[in-house]
Amino acid sequence: MSARLGVLIATYLEPDLVQRIVDVDPRIDVSYEPDIVPVPRYVCDHTGTPRELSPAQQDRWERALAGADVSFDFDWQAPADLPARAPGLRWVQATSAGIGGFVQRTGLDRTGLTFTTAAGIHAVPLAEFAVLGALHFVKGVPHLAAQQAAHRWQRYTTSRLAGRTVTVVGLGGIGRQVVASFAALGTRVLAVGRPGRDYPVDAAASVHSTDELDDLLRWTDVLVLCTPLTELTDGLLSAERIAKLKPGAIVVNIGRGQLLDETALVAALRGGALAGAALDVFATEPLPAESPLWDLPNVLVSPHSASTVDTENAAITDLFCENLRRYLDGRELRNVYQRELGY
Repeated sequence: MSARLGVLIATYLEPDLVQRIVDVDPRIDVSYEPDIVPVPRYVCDHTGTPRELSPAQQDRWERALAGADVSFDFDWQAPADLPARAPGLRWVQATSAGIGGFVQRTGLDRTGLTFTTAAGIHAVPLAEFAVLGALHFVKGVPHLAAQQAAHRWQRYTTSRLAGRTVTVVGLGGIGRQVVASFAALGTRVLAVGRPGRDYPVDAAASVHSTDELDDLLRWTDVLVLCTPLTELTDGLLSAERIAKLKPGAIVVNIGRGQLLDETALVAALRGGALAGAALDVFATEPLPAESPLWDLPNVLVSPHSASTVDTENAAITDLFCENLRRYLDGRELRNVYQRELGY
């Protein structure tokens, strides 16, 4: 490693968080120019609205890339050209947990770059959304909203989540937090992971492999999908598997939209086979205006925002700072992307 380490911050960060990175070690040179990165549309937005750069600004951005050994997030202009635009780059800290599809589409997974993900950063907010999605339908929130809109006072009988069977598919950091959250609410949790793997999940849960999923579905009251999108998980919840779900089940998807068959899901929701679906991710994003999911009363649509909370930038910065110290010390980085697994 050279005496100085060039660190590029390629997305908007608050000034105090930039200073945290600067303070990691006197051997690093931090490059951060907020006027040439995308403008955030909301707090902790890592995509933002792209800027129209002047020739002088474009030159500054290209020089910043060229001087980077490490980058906090990807090049917002031409990520596929990152190896050519940043020839000294060795490591990229992503701001997302699921980067498999992105690095595969851009060809970056075929380079020698090291990638680290934000795995674990979004576990608690996503687990909270999963619980919210289940309770939304179990406690009859759509019914309550309709009654309130009609100014109608009529007592009714509700249901409870405790005692129901929740199947959680995907046992990474997010999945394990989802398991713990539902177990704490008194549900029976079936934790589903890859065959032949051991997972440190909440002691109240029973661990199963995806080979058992077809049998588990018939017992499932709430199904939570939180697995990464890979060749093995693409279309995991097929029409056939949706039909195997326990009548009146609830589906929560906080993984990727491609994990399930949306057409079959819509049919099951319309026909009453399923009680509801809480969806944070979709096969096509933004969700097209003509999608029937928008108008189904038993669907909760979240615009891929369940993981984004106002403390996210600070948490990712803390992870990056720890990884910077590890990198400078020659130690193993946290959350290294594994090309052979796709996450």
